[in-house]
Amino acid sequence: MLSRQRITFIGAGAMAEAIISGLLADNRVSGEQITVVNKNNDERLDHLEKNYGIKTSKDKKRAVADSDLLILAMKPKDVDEALESIQPHIREHHVIFSVLAGTTTDDIARLVDVDCPVVRVMANTSAKVAASASAISGGRHASAKDIDLAAELFSAIGTITVVPEEKMNSVTGVSGSGPAYFYYLLEGLQTAAVEAGLSEEESKALLIQTMEGAAKRWSQSSESLRSLYEEVMSPGGTTEAAFSVLQKHTVQEHLTTGTKAAIDRSISLGQPKKQV
Repeated sequence: MLSRQRITFIGAGAMAEAIISGLLADNRVSGEQITVVNKNNDERLDHLEKNYGIKTSKDKKRAVADSDLLILAMKPKDVDEALESIQPHIREHHVIFSVLAGTTTDDIARLVDVDCPVVRVMANTSAKVAASASAISGGRHASAKDIDLAAELFSAIGTITVVPEEKMNSVTGVSGSGPAYFYYLLEGLQTAAVEAGLSEEESKALLIQTMEGAAKRWSQSSESLRSLYEEVMSPGGTTEAAFSVLQKHTVQEHLTTGTKAAIDRSISLGQPKKQV
């Protein structure tokens, strides 16, 4: 389906670049199909045009009018201004994909004031290496075909899970912020490794494979996570010694509480703004 679609990105930041890179890397689309417009950063447009062979434009209205798919990838705070400037050129044939945190499909629909499909996407920074855990949900005018199109588009940057939109705040707190949690835990593990005599390079190689191996083991197992970590432990052994400290400091409980705080923050960011 994508091979015939004209795609316009509104916004030229890191997420837009990750999506463009993924789409072109496996030849899902050609550079000629992609146009990028941006608010005021010409350097970003020059970078994308030079490195990916896509088209850029300073004429937002023309870029929108000539497109089939619109990908909203600006900063969330800029969405009102951006959509106001292009709203007269959005038609019912357009399909809008939004990667904006805390912005619902109803928010977008209200701003465009056109009965076109809107699909919300929550990706994460692993999109930069085509390994995002992304979730998608359709708005009131989005059909199964539109969801399939979104899956085809965003699977270029990782895996896709379709969820009801009311679960998107949970997705944001779990997989949206999730890479940061893993980096934080890995930082602690690497610090311990270096202090114990391993080099940063040695510890990095060991920790990356350990993390990937654990993820693969879980993906291929029907066992609970508890049974998997208890499998590593033996009475009086090294893992048990580590767990006695982790459990004393309630590390797992703090991680759960922190994740819930991220979910709550996502909910608050999505609340309607008070009129002044």
